[in-house]
Amino acid sequence: MLESREDMAIKLLEKMKKLGFPPDISIYDVLIGGLCKKGSFEKAMTLFWKMKLLGIMPDIEILAKLIASSSEERAMIMLLEERPKDVNDEGMILLYNSVLTYFVNVGSLDKACYLLGVTVESESHSDDIHICELHQTFKSVVPNTASFGIVIDGLLKMGKLDVALSMFEDMIQLGCKRNQLLYNNLIDALCKSDKLEESYKILRDMKQSGLQPTHFTHNSIFGCLCRREDIVGATELLREMRGHGHEPWIKHSTFLVKQLCKNGRVNEACNFLGNMVREGFLPDIVAYSAAMDGLVKIHEVDRAFEMFQDICTHGYQPDVVAYNVLINGLCKSGRVNEAEDFLNKMIVAGLVPTVVTYNLLIDGWCKSGDIDQAIRCLSRMNGENREPTIITYTTLIDGCCNSGRPDDAEILWNEMQQKGCFPNRIAYMAIVHGLCKCGRPDEALVYYHRMEEKEMKPDSYVSVALIDALVSKQNFPMALNILETMVETGKVPDPADKNYVTIRDAIFKLSEDERTGSGVRSLIEKGSIPTISISDLKS
Repeated sequence: MLESREDMAIKLLEKMKKLGFPPDISIYDVLIGGLCKKGSFEKAMTLFWKMKLLGIMPDIEILAKLIASSSEERAMIMLLEERPKDVNDEGMILLYNSVLTYFVNVGSLDKACYLLGVTVESESHSDDIHICELHQTFKSVVPNTASFGIVIDGLLKMGKLDVALSMFEDMIQLGCKRNQLLYNNLIDALCKSDKLEESYKILRDMKQSGLQPTHFTHNSIFGCLCRREDIVGATELLREMRGHGHEPWIKHSTFLVKQLCKNGRVNEACNFLGNMVREGFLPDIVAYSAAMDGLVKIHEVDRAFEMFQDICTHGYQPDVVAYNVLINGLCKSGRVNEAEDFLNKMIVAGLVPTVVTYNLLIDGWCKSGDIDQAIRCLSRMNGENREPTIITYTTLIDGCCNSGRPDDAEILWNEMQQKGCFPNRIAYMAIVHGLCKCGRPDEALVYYHRMEEKEMKPDSYVSVALIDALVSKQNFPMALNILETMVETGKVPDPADKNYVTIRDAIFKLSEDERTGSGVRSLIEKGSIPTISISDLKS
């Protein structure tokens, strides 16, 4: 196990002492400070006691660091008692602030607030003996900006925003100057709580006090505007940020674009990106990819393509995700040849297609009915060491069945399992449904029963297809068996379902067969198929 830098420093200190070089207080200050920052309070205390044994008395800085890092209240009180008797006002405020930091660090915000309050009011009503002792110790201390900052920061981290704001207001009455860090922390907390109007109020107050907003101030508000999907507000703030030379954080603008596209406001998302560019800010490729994906989803593939070409001319290097978005759009539009050309351009650009890229193309070829091209794409995928996934095989199996090639579908099914790619519920449904469409219900039944063994429940459309195919092959008893299972699971389609007519006609045929007629009538009489009555059946 590697030694930490702190442990190595301590060993070096011991070596110094053995060589006759006595360490001074500055060395202990550095070491104890480093250990406190790392949270190694026990090691820091060990050094503290060793230092005292050498006759080196701790100064205020060392005590303040140890007090702030204390793990227990009694240790904090003990360290405070180690202070010299002639501590000046500057030293006392340093110790006072370290005690406030201790209370905040251990989660005793009530004590931190109380100590700050009683110091201001000069009167204590607490039953806590330690608080009373601390009040006596610091009764002459006047809290400064750092004192309020410590407690307010702790309150904000604990989500006590209202208390923090109240304390922030108290600072003015006490003549305590508020600094930029305090303003920024409050504005950020207000924005994260979606209190935009209040954050603008604090911002105005900040400017009136002579402090200018930083990039952090502006980005806190920008993030809130983006989360609200407030395009006008976000664009106006961008102009103000440009005037201050502040860059908007990409994560906020990207989030806004994604949310707008998700909520169907794709044109607004594209306009916002355009506004960003006009204001002199360049969105990242993730934001552009989100916008292109939004355009694809509203069937504006050519506009997505124009955006892609536009960002390329502006010096962007589109990533695999951006290419995949357009490949998906072209495939969905039936322009699979163009999608494949685009894949080749992607490779020329030095990018490596992912499994997702190939899956999109395979799906495109299958949907266009060109199963041979889809299988060729699978071969290309294998040749480039891209392992096909369950999605790859399920898409191909479904495509083969839709093209009337059930034998190829079953070959792919076996290949899938040989490669250690185990079928899931979707894959089973694809092959059962596909084989039924190809008029092979007996083979479909084999996969259907495997689903049952694995406790996978098919969607109702799969069971309907199987019943319909079995009825077509005159296998009425098995069709009734599947129907009874559907009834048991409550998955019989209602009249609003597109599969209703198919299942209704199959039930009518089952009712006419002497082997299954009584079984169907029994289900109807029990009310298990409420949309069909006995009077609907042929007598």
